[in-house]
Amino acid sequence: MQHPGLEHPFTRYVALGDSFTEGVGDEEPGLPNGVRGWADRVAEELARTRHDFQYANLAIRGRLLQQIIDEQLEPAVALEPDLVTISAGGNDLIRPGGDPDVLAAKLDAVVGRLRATGAEVVLFNGPDIAMTPVLRSIRGRVGIYNSNLHGVAAKHGAIVADMWSARHLQQPQMWAPDRLHFSAYGHHAIAILVLDALGVRHDLTPMEPEPLPVRTWQRMRLDDLHWAREHLAPWVLRRLRGQSSGDAISPKRPTAAPVLPSPHEPRAD
Repeated sequence: MQHPGLEHPFTRYVALGDSFTEGVGDEEPGLPNGVRGWADRVAEELARTRHDFQYANLAIRGRLLQQIIDEQLEPAVALEPDLVTISAGGNDLIRPGGDPDVLAAKLDAVVGRLRATGAEVVLFNGPDIAMTPVLRSIRGRVGIYNSNLHGVAAKHGAIVADMWSARHLQQPQMWAPDRLHFSAYGHHAIAILVLDALGVRHDLTPMEPEPLPVRTWQRMRLDDLHWAREHLAPWVLRRLRGQSSGDAISPKRPTAAPVLPSPHEPRAD
């Protein structure tokens, strides 16, 4: 659906999902949960041309698809949104045994429930992570899930924000230091992707990250060791202990409320 006018039709936007939608990787200590993210940026733009616009974000880092369904789906429906974004399944796919066909079947039911309310629904296929050492091994599963997701979207008339084809998201500067989440630059680019998929006119322009300095082989190995110590090891320990990074986290915007413009801009990590 295209909305080429200055004012779009949306009055209440609810975001569902995990760390991707919560905004992890785009740290802003003064904001709820200490993060901003692409969903906040989308909401800020949608609020700019509608005084009656409200936004809720129920996403929590570390959540699996079934947890998102159990914890977020019905609260989202109760908020009576006319726009919903949902990104889910990524945490399932990176775990052993994550089945993209089973996940897609669950997502199908979720999208059907949301579309039955009359809300516009935006889905996200996974980005091409061939260049990411941490995630490269699950590229095939992501591809299968993406194919299924397009089928779900077509069945229910949902919109897909196509991250797989967004090659600029493969730039290293688009990723946070943990190599699992997007940086401020990445979140900014994804906000543009969502608004363009919705056909909404907006004022966001692409941000060009500063080129990375050339690194020696020794520097790259040292960086890999630092990453393994600071990010990979804690992640593995949480898996072994059955813990999640979101165990002590609550939704940053549990109710729909007006959105204030943000003075923050993407910055280098």
